[in-house]
Amino acid sequence: MAAFTFYTVAMSRGMIARWALHEAGADYEHEMMTWETRPDSYRALNPMNKVPTLVHHHNGHDHVITECAAICHYLAETHPGPELLPTVEEKADYFRWMFFAAGPLEQAIVTKTMGWEVPEERRATAGFGSFDLTVDTLDGWLRDRQFVCGDRFTMADVYVGSHVDWGLQFGTLPQRDAFTGYRDRINARDAKQAANAIDMSLMEPPA
Repeated sequence: MAAFTFYTVAMSRGMIARWALHEAGADYEHEMMTWETRPDSYRALNPMNKVPTLVHHHNGHDHVITECAAICHYLAETHPGPELLPTVEEKADYFRWMFFAAGPLEQAIVTKTMGWEVPEERRATAGFGSFDLTVDTLDGWLRDRQFVCGDRFTMADVYVGSHVDWGLQFGTLPQRDAFTGYRDRINARDAKQAANAIDMSLMEPPA
C-alpha cells in the first residue's frame, strides 16, 4: 500500500493537491471519482462530500486531511527533504499568504463569479472587503518578488499559485504583469507539469 491515498475528481481543486503531492515526492495512489459517482462510503472520510481528500497511512493509523491549504502544508511537514517548508525568516510570509489565498482571495473570487455585490457599508463584515482591494493587495506583494516568500519556492506557492493560475485561465483574476509573471514561473516547475499531465489525461474521454 502506498503511504497516501488521494481521492479526487478530474478538473477540480484536487489538481492543487496532486501538484503538492508531486512537489513533496509523496508515495501515493489515487482513487478517481466523478461528480456523479462518489460512493456513499466517501462521506465517512469527508462528510461534506468534497474533493480532494488525502489519507495518510502511518504507523497503523489512517490520518484524514481535507482542505487544500491543509493538504499542502501537511505534505510539506511530512516530506522535509524537498525544502518546501519556510525558514524561520519566511514563516510569516508563508502563513500569511497561504491563509490569504484560502480566505480573502477565494471569497473575493467566488463573490465576483457569482455576481454578488457587497454594499460599501458592509465591506467590514466581508472578510475580503472588496474584490479590487483583495486583488490589489496580492498584486502589490507579488510585484517585486519571484515567489510568495521572496526568491525561493515553498509549498505556499502551490496553493497561492494555483489560485493565480486558475484565475488567469478562467478570467476571474485580471491579467496583470505580477500575476502573469508569477504564473509563468510556477508553470515551469517539473512537478506541476507532471501533475497536470496526469490530470489532463484523466479528463480525456475514453477511446
